[in-house]
Amino acid sequence: MPVWVRLFLVLCTSWSLAGCAGRQSTLDPQGLQSEQILHTLFIFLAVAAIVWVAVVIVLGVGMVRRKRLADQPLDLHQPFEERTGRVILGLGVITTVIVLGLSFVSYAGQRTVFAKDENALTLKIIGHQWWWEVRYEADSPHQSFVTANEIRIPTGQPVKVELESADVIHSFWVPSLTGKMDLITGQKNELQFTAKNAGVYRGQCAEFCGLQHAHMAFTVIALPPDEFARWREHENQSANSPADQLGKQGEALFRARGCALCHNINGTMAGGQLGPDLTHIGSRTTIAAGTLPNTPATLGAWIADPQHIKPGNLMPKMPLQSDEMIAILHYLEQLK
Repeated sequence: MPVWVRLFLVLCTSWSLAGCAGRQSTLDPQGLQSEQILHTLFIFLAVAAIVWVAVVIVLGVGMVRRKRLADQPLDLHQPFEERTGRVILGLGVITTVIVLGLSFVSYAGQRTVFAKDENALTLKIIGHQWWWEVRYEADSPHQSFVTANEIRIPTGQPVKVELESADVIHSFWVPSLTGKMDLITGQKNELQFTAKNAGVYRGQCAEFCGLQHAHMAFTVIALPPDEFARWREHENQSANSPADQLGKQGEALFRARGCALCHNINGTMAGGQLGPDLTHIGSRTTIAAGTLPNTPATLGAWIADPQHIKPGNLMPKMPLQSDEMIAILHYLEQLK
């Protein structure tokens, strides 16, 4: 076999296997629901493969054992007709059994995938063009808070996600944890999942929602229950007031340059609701809905010209001087 042919086959195999693992793979289930979905998929694939192989074998046998045309093609051969009738009847029964069996498997799987638990942690997620608003609901308003583009959950505890859209149809999908569910304007949809293992899992909008659909990702971070409880307690707190002069200057510029008209920071005069909540932005791993890692350089580039990075988003270009940018970045870095 020529070397180029072998190289081509190796590359094709590698590409096909590249999506079989990782933090955004349906073939690497880390949740009870995704595990059930994969189990159901394998059963359907196995049955379909067996049926396909059987059909190909029968077709091959028929081609090999093909008889010559009879002198009188319209003549009936009673024994042959009876055998054919029995075969067709048997295949019809087998087909019915297979369809009913797969229907039962699908129904049993859906009972797990769509199960409801009254003690589940409740989140409300609102899809925007193009970012995710994440609201942690609690009986007491003091225990409720808002974040964006990053979801933290406890392992081993069911999580109920209430899905809404602020504009167009979006779709919430975390392949390693659960299946898809649409977010539709004026309609409340619900999804529940349970993460088995601690880790970082990537989610993505799975419904074309406009120009920046590909840049509408989010991160799900599954934490041990005690670590999640500490994180939640911290998130309930207001933003830290800057103690140094540069930080105070950055906070004042944040309000003066109009940032506070769109973004909220708890404990300050910034109360905008159009953009993501920035109360603890310094502790997030990414910005712009998973588009960039959260570093001072990328955050500065985003503030300076968001349309260059993510054309069509609703954040305007900020005409800031270099010293003003440094002060605002210093302030935002302290919001952890």
